[in-house]
Amino acid sequence: MNKKQKKMLTCIVLSIVIIILNVIIGPVKWLETGLFAAAYLIVGHDVLKKGFRGIINRRAFDENFLMAIATVGAIVLGEYTEAAAVMIFYQTGELFQSYAVGKSRRAVSELMDIRPDYANMENESGELIKVQPDEVETGSIIVVLPGEKVPIDGVISEGAASFNTSALTGESVPRDASEGDEVSSGFINLSGVVKVKTSKEFSQSTAAKIMELVENAGERKSKSENFISKFARVYTPAVCIAALAVAIAPPVFLLISGNEPQFSVWIYRALTFLVVSCPCALVMSIPLTFFAGIGGAGRAGVLIKGSNYIETLAGVKQVVFDKTGTMTKGVFKVDAVHHNVIDEQKLLEYAAHAECFSHHPIAASLKKACSSEIDEIRVQNVREISGLGISAEVDGKNVLAGNSKLMQKMNIGYKDCHDTGTIVHVAIDGEYAGHIVITDEIKPDAAEAVRLLKKVGVTKTVMLTGDLIQVAEKVAEKIRVDEVYAELLPQDKVNELEKIIARASGGGKVAFVGDGINDAPVLARADVGIAMGALGSDAAVEAADVVLMEDKPTVIAKSIRISKKCISIVYQNIVFAIGIKLICLLLSAVGIANMWIAIFADVGVMVIAVLNAIRALKV
Repeated sequence: MNKKQKKMLTCIVLSIVIIILNVIIGPVKWLETGLFAAAYLIVGHDVLKKGFRGIINRRAFDENFLMAIATVGAIVLGEYTEAAAVMIFYQTGELFQSYAVGKSRRAVSELMDIRPDYANMENESGELIKVQPDEVETGSIIVVLPGEKVPIDGVISEGAASFNTSALTGESVPRDASEGDEVSSGFINLSGVVKVKTSKEFSQSTAAKIMELVENAGERKSKSENFISKFARVYTPAVCIAALAVAIAPPVFLLISGNEPQFSVWIYRALTFLVVSCPCALVMSIPLTFFAGIGGAGRAGVLIKGSNYIETLAGVKQVVFDKTGTMTKGVFKVDAVHHNVIDEQKLLEYAAHAECFSHHPIAASLKKACSSEIDEIRVQNVREISGLGISAEVDGKNVLAGNSKLMQKMNIGYKDCHDTGTIVHVAIDGEYAGHIVITDEIKPDAAEAVRLLKKVGVTKTVMLTGDLIQVAEKVAEKIRVDEVYAELLPQDKVNELEKIIARASGGGKVAFVGDGINDAPVLARADVGIAMGALGSDAAVEAADVVLMEDKPTVIAKSIRISKKCISIVYQNIVFAIGIKLICLLLSAVGIANMWIAIFADVGVMVIAVLNAIRALKV
């Protein structure tokens, strides 16, 4: 508990003690009145102060105003016990709500705790000095000691260690990494001293981006939250007018008809009506549920950028995947060289140099397979031909490396390959030189991911890829995807997604899952875009609405399951709170419900709704 919560608890306990003392002492009128007044003011002074401030600031119609008017009215009618009891129970409910919000905030704070405080750098004498992470330039060498957080994304240049990645991925099993492996900011070094060559500035590192996503998540509200905000603004003045009508209209009617007006009876009913009508349960529990859902998802390695995306994700009925890096490992290797008219290694050397400035996995596999060292000075006039391949001058020779469409575009005769894989055709000075077969491995949990998606209510799965149709169909068959579209350029992917969304109109939302720069337009166009893996492309993470910190496709189903649970809790609270309120409002208006029932309808419903809301933290 924080200081404010402890103070509130002390006031509640002290007020209860005073009331019990009053009961023990017995009916001494002046003393009874004084003790009840003391108990009321101790526990309710904060509510009275906020209610008075609201009137001054012209924002009177809130729960503090309703509780102040109802309890002061009860005191005027001589109902001291009920006035004090209403305030005690109301503050008890507020304490529960405050504790629940604090618990949810702590879940989000755990994510924020990945912020590194410093980075270690060696000075000229070899001593370690601590510097601010944002002062470290890209390409610098930093030292991470056991027990410390990795401050900036980079590649281990020396040493090996085991890293706790749970703050980022939700994965409890430590990850081993050694020289040449990538590490992300926020990883915690569990063993061994490692030196890391930074690959990004601090502001672009994984930890900084995650913190930015979490900080901005609250700005994007769901339809349910917006509805509740608008509902409360209209609802509270409406019930105040209704309560006034209950207090005045029946007595006036009775007076006109020649009967006893019974002003005290109808005023008491109106005050009960006010206590019942307090919208705390809805106003508190709905935003809290979404906040807890975002926090719980974050702890499980799923970053959701706003409560509106929780709502959309829960309604997903079709999931569209990219292939490379999403359902496959994206770790390509050269499998064979066919129809080469020059030496095999020479062909690989030309292709690798043409691709030397590219960061695409295909390019990486070519560079890895090349036996000679890559010398960028040998390469000039590099030009990427979107969706087709690359053109470059290597040692003064014009080299084309790409798919069959590139060969067709350049009017170069090529030979098809009987093998399944990504085929890179190579032409030198306008003459076909052969092709290279590159294969990719399907992720071990890809088929399980598709099965789990069906289990959480996804009716259709689709795969979009720029790869060859033979390769795409083979992967789709193994992981049991319903439909596959291959040999697509980035703009073709957007067009296909548009068609899928059009066909799905009225039949649920469409999610797209991808990880590369070329996936950014499709991620932005989908009803909900899901970026796979913290180490995915910055453009993909930026364009996505949901970021999965692990490269496991099975986490997609987990994110949908979390969202469905969160939305289910929201609907439970809305139906429960409004249902109980309506019944008790009706009972209070006709005189069946007294102030004690009103207390349950207000505080009891709020406590139950808040306790239900924090279930969203549990994944």
